[in-house]
Amino acid sequence: MASSVKIHLLQCGSVRVDRSLPFREKTIHPAPFTGVFRRKTCQVWLPMFSYLIEHPKGLILMDTGWHTDVRVNQIKHLGMIHYLINKADLPAGQAIHEQLEQRGIKVSDLDFVVLSHLHSDHASGLKLVRSAKKILVSEPEWICANGKEKIRYVPSMWEGVKVETYRFSPSEYGPQKSSFDLFRDGTVQFVHTPGHTRGLACTLIQSKNKYVLLFFDAGYARKSWEKMIPPGTAVDKEQAWEALGWVRKMSQPEGCIASLASHDTGVQPQTIEL
Repeated sequence: MASSVKIHLLQCGSVRVDRSLPFREKTIHPAPFTGVFRRKTCQVWLPMFSYLIEHPKGLILMDTGWHTDVRVNQIKHLGMIHYLINKADLPAGQAIHEQLEQRGIKVSDLDFVVLSHLHSDHASGLKLVRSAKKILVSEPEWICANGKEKIRYVPSMWEGVKVETYRFSPSEYGPQKSSFDLFRDGTVQFVHTPGHTRGLACTLIQSKNKYVLLFFDAGYARKSWEKMIPPGTAVDKEQAWEALGWVRKMSQPEGCIASLASHDTGVQPQTIEL
């Protein structure tokens, strides 16, 4: 098995949202991110990236993008509330299982499918990869997505899927100083960065004194941490600000090969090697 780590950026469709959802705006509107009573010109299309990590100790898929059901009936798949907030586009060939097949990879070859968090655009395609060896999400995210805050989620997306949870432990990383070390060797760490959701985890991939940071929805683009513009929707605004500050801190050192959000329009599908 190769000693290097390869990170493949796979665009698994796009999502249309109000521009205030990815980039918080100052407005008298109480919830502009919903898009309700906002002009159509406020709507933007954003890419939805998943990440396939080829690691010497296993094949890891981070997030799943959209399910093919959105090509048929989005309202049924998302539910009316979520459909009003975000619309999906999934061209032929961009569903996660289609992209894996194009690479000669069977879903059953995946050692891990890991969800950064369980919002619909990240977890929609989960049933397409349910035959992976192990499916993981953080314990606080699972509790929130299936408990009192489940209105923010679409639980039917993981109904009948065997999902396991992991717990964060004290570490040197993140605003909460807590992470989960997947291989117990420091090379792949899921860092607790709550704010956008309570269990959101960034992924820190380290090799040979260099690293790649996948910060998912802790910010929506490079300009998020450059200009400190937190997401427009957050369960805890203070924690969202702290998470973005940590992303900013981690994104600037020379050892950072790439710092990537899930929805950055300035990023293209590519492969990064560490």
